[in-house]
Amino acid sequence: MLKPVDLRHYLHSNPELMFQEFKTTKILIDNISGLEGIKIHRPLETGLVAEYTVNSEPYILFRGDIDALPIKEDTGYPWKSNNDYMHACGHDVHTSALYGFLLNVVEKRPDQNLLFLFQPAEEGGGGAVKTIESGVFDSFNISKAIALHVTDDYKRGEIATSPGVLFASACEINIEFRGKSAHVAFPEKGINSFDGLRSFLDKIQAWLKNQNERLIFGYGKVESGVARNIIPYYTKAECTLRALSYEKNMEFLEKVSELLKQTEAETGVKAEILRGPAFSEVVVDEKVYNECVPALSSKFKVIDCGSKMTGEDFGFISKKYPSLMFWIGTSNGENHGLHTPHFLPADDSIQDCIDAFSLILNKETENL
Repeated sequence: MLKPVDLRHYLHSNPELMFQEFKTTKILIDNISGLEGIKIHRPLETGLVAEYTVNSEPYILFRGDIDALPIKEDTGYPWKSNNDYMHACGHDVHTSALYGFLLNVVEKRPDQNLLFLFQPAEEGGGGAVKTIESGVFDSFNISKAIALHVTDDYKRGEIATSPGVLFASACEINIEFRGKSAHVAFPEKGINSFDGLRSFLDKIQAWLKNQNERLIFGYGKVESGVARNIIPYYTKAECTLRALSYEKNMEFLEKVSELLKQTEAETGVKAEILRGPAFSEVVVDEKVYNECVPALSSKFKVIDCGSKMTGEDFGFISKKYPSLMFWIGTSNGENHGLHTPHFLPADDSIQDCIDAFSLILNKETENL
């Protein structure tokens, strides 16, 4: 049976993208199957739910996400990624910590029903809502749900959370612009699709400057053109919208559509929105917050961090069950940031995460 640190090294060396986490799922099943008191459920093709039942009382759901990102690692560690993907968001730590917490539960046998969700496809695939829609939780009376997220924006020994909206609603969209190709020497014969994107970006940024609400229009990837001397017919921007509620994000999306229509009228470039997943905001239940923070404060410095514009599909779970989510600091002086090729929390952060989960469970049972 693997130790949590060894599991972390394996996962970090073998990262898998959303809904492709087959090796990850297999190694988890290989190490969890047969553990006394644990029953495995497979609601989706990847990921799993481990059930620990000891009485007829409600369950606490603990979640760890298992997917990686299409980022090329640049850390130089002996157990760095062996492919073109990377656990650049710390999901290798989340998974290993949830696994280690499960092992502790099996060893200590607390008198509390628990569910351990090893969730696929957090990074844009809507793995949380798909798990919920599978019906796997329908037969369980779940009283609360708990999740954490590592970050080197906070120091080791720090936890950051806040009652109410913790993380923003995120909506993923692609915007396609279509113009007319021509030789660059004869621009009057073409319609430059990239100019449509530039015009739209000017409009959305000017509009955002006049808003009193926290809104973000992000564009992380742009594709345009085929050759240096051909006016680009096609341009695509992969974008994300962020707001502090799902409803406000849908209003934001309507404004984007309105500004694209203005862009079409002014430039002659045709624009189309292709909508991807939209994620609910993560809401921390005030009662659960007040129950858990004193327990966490016995080991960690707990910081009230307010709302962040980070997106997290744990929001779907937090809308269904009273929930707590929190940042857990990993920095020993470094601050590379999430979703970068250098983000690599130390192995010690795994035990910090296990301890945080255990403190919350101890608050419920008083005997672990």
